[in-house]
Amino acid sequence: MSDALKGLYFFTRFAYSFSALGYRRQRLFWKDQRTDFRDQRWLVTGASGGIGRAITQGAALRGADVLAAARSPEKLSQLIDDTGENITSLQVDLSLTEEIDRLLDELAVSGSGAKIDVLVNNVGVLLNRHQLSDDGLELSFATNLLNHYRLTEGLIERDLLTDDAVIINMSSGGMYNVPLQIDKLIELDPERYDGVLAYAYQKRAQVVLNSWWRERFADRGWQFYVMHPGWVDTEGVKTSLPAFRKLFQHVLRDAEAGADTALWLASARPAQDDDGAIWFDRRQRSAHLGSSTRRDSDTPEALVEFLNSL
Repeated sequence: MSDALKGLYFFTRFAYSFSALGYRRQRLFWKDQRTDFRDQRWLVTGASGGIGRAITQGAALRGADVLAAARSPEKLSQLIDDTGENITSLQVDLSLTEEIDRLLDELAVSGSGAKIDVLVNNVGVLLNRHQLSDDGLELSFATNLLNHYRLTEGLIERDLLTDDAVIINMSSGGMYNVPLQIDKLIELDPERYDGVLAYAYQKRAQVVLNSWWRERFADRGWQFYVMHPGWVDTEGVKTSLPAFRKLFQHVLRDAEAGADTALWLASARPAQDDDGAIWFDRRQRSAHLGSSTRRDSDTPEALVEFLNSL
């Protein structure tokens, strides 16, 4: 009953602002901005569909050379056919640590000294049933958090980011319902697995990890942002949240609306005055609704230690 009431409160509170209605209202107050990404090299994960596809296309059409990383060669090929030049496909299973290492090695060798100007850690999955990756890890955890960390840290270790690189992490409004709780990041028992809850804990950890990166690399010229896209009508929503989609399908955002803040952040590179902030519709917002998600039983350092242990 407690969880049901919490969910009802959440959906009632954010039904307008997270929907397409809220996005259309916010757009009324935005100034026109000519965005030019020429001479920039982007790396976008989960680039073949949904929000990642929209980010990839948006950056490429504004002049960026985009490395589009995704699992499906057919979808990557279709992305290039639909968009035109400026996109290089990178077929990689982003749930596997071995594949992340292979991708990093390929970037280091094939880049000929070219570094990444903008990294978008976008790939994510919300699963209805418990699944393991080929590494033996819970699949959503490996995809949504662990390998974002491995990819970003690997680019840093190999000196593959430009001096003023931007790193954008795609979180979710679902993280508002939970605190950082490391023992909730991986559920080993299929009978106890709750895909929506697992996704929320992993996305909360993403927000915490972004703050840790900001503090750790405060003396560098890099900008670390974390954002959420609102409620977007993606394939993941269709397959994993059918009841939610049936209720809200007429007001869900399209992928371009979900991608907008990521493209804007890469262009505007706004200052951040709150280490715990999350960006939404081009504005810095609090990452907490109340005191319940500010519990400090687990620290950012403990989260990083846990990720390193894997």
